[in-house]
Amino acid sequence: MEHNLSVGLDIGTTKIVAMIGRKNEYGKVEILGIGKSKSLGVHRGVVNNITQTIQSIQQAVQEAEAAAEMKIDEVTVGIAGQHIRSLQHSDYITRSNSETVIDDDDIDRLINQVHKLVMLPGEEIIHVLPQEYKVDGQAEIKEPIGMYGGRLEANFHVVVGQVSSIRNIGRCVQSSGLNLEGITLEPLASANAVLSQEEKEAGVALIDIGGGTTDLAIFRDGIIRHTAVIPFGGNVITEDIKEGCSIIEKQAELLKIKFGSAWPGENKDNEIVSIPGLRGREPKEITLKNLSKIIHARVVEIVEQVYVEIKNYGHEEQKKKLIAGIVLTGGGSQLKHLKQLVEYITGMDTRIGYPNEHLAGDSDDDITSPLFATAVGLVLDGLKRQERKKIEQQEQVVNEEEIPLVEEEIKEKPIKERRSFLDKLTERVKDFLDNAE
Repeated sequence: MEHNLSVGLDIGTTKIVAMIGRKNEYGKVEILGIGKSKSLGVHRGVVNNITQTIQSIQQAVQEAEAAAEMKIDEVTVGIAGQHIRSLQHSDYITRSNSETVIDDDDIDRLINQVHKLVMLPGEEIIHVLPQEYKVDGQAEIKEPIGMYGGRLEANFHVVVGQVSSIRNIGRCVQSSGLNLEGITLEPLASANAVLSQEEKEAGVALIDIGGGTTDLAIFRDGIIRHTAVIPFGGNVITEDIKEGCSIIEKQAELLKIKFGSAWPGENKDNEIVSIPGLRGREPKEITLKNLSKIIHARVVEIVEQVYVEIKNYGHEEQKKKLIAGIVLTGGGSQLKHLKQLVEYITGMDTRIGYPNEHLAGDSDDDITSPLFATAVGLVLDGLKRQERKKIEQQEQVVNEEEIPLVEEEIKEKPIKERRSFLDKLTERVKDFLDNAE
């Protein structure tokens, strides 16, 4: 596949999206093609039917290929699901020679040490994200490279997931005739697509309400501080409407989208919607007030669970305040009056996040819908990964010619190193799939 071109594959609980994007001359991303299919083999973000998932992926990819008039061979895939959890961990290394400056190898050694943490059976570390560093006890260092010191320590945000779930996604992608270019945590992908750098600096909580799960990512000082996956999303709201109004799922989903509101006080008692009966039965009449009450009860439950996670991170403490508040994205964020309800429950400023932060100005309104936040984020991630590969190849050539590193390259390198553990995970999944054949 040509350079500057990347494909994001968002394997969600309700839909699978394949999105082809290219970087234009202004550094913005143009979406060339998009394909969407109903997701049949995924439950709460986890693949539970390989055959159906493969069919859904192929359908979405073919649609995107037809729209962009090109062939896809590599994709960047998102992982989420109820098996994802995160923890904070501190670790340190003692350097043999404190007279030399700290370099990439020291940071790599420290990160690899965290990778050796003992996890629960069947779990694997997906991300190791350094927070602040300490050098010889001096705290709050963001960039230790180039400093002198004997003891290098850091706080890490460690994201953990189930090996089998990650491998199943790899198997589905490979069996669909595609290569796995990279794996990314979905809340991180959505955050890249909808948050501005200022928000990440000020402190912000991104809540991505999907079909089967609600993902949370908290940033402060430009660094990811906390991630969580809550195993409830838009589907449980539809399920409640179906049960509460005794109607079929298709009708419940339509009701939610067309007439649903998260705020019951909005509807008057005499507002009624009529649902056709099944096979010649009488039509059902449902009051919108009743519909809103059902939606409200479930949405409050989801928002409160997310708020517990935000409070666990320590938002209440003055020094950890999230000044930029909350950003809602994902398909579930399109529910009417959700923004007001979230502000009411949390007391935090809230906005709906559209994935237009890095998209070209003439992008379709459809593409900039919160529904596609994760897919846009995965495209961005794929493009970043390609740029890193390019830099690495150039550095190899430079190193072979033994030209001394210029300052700019020293600044560039840590970014590459800090992301490389994700690439290592991708390699491990690829190796496993190759050996399994």
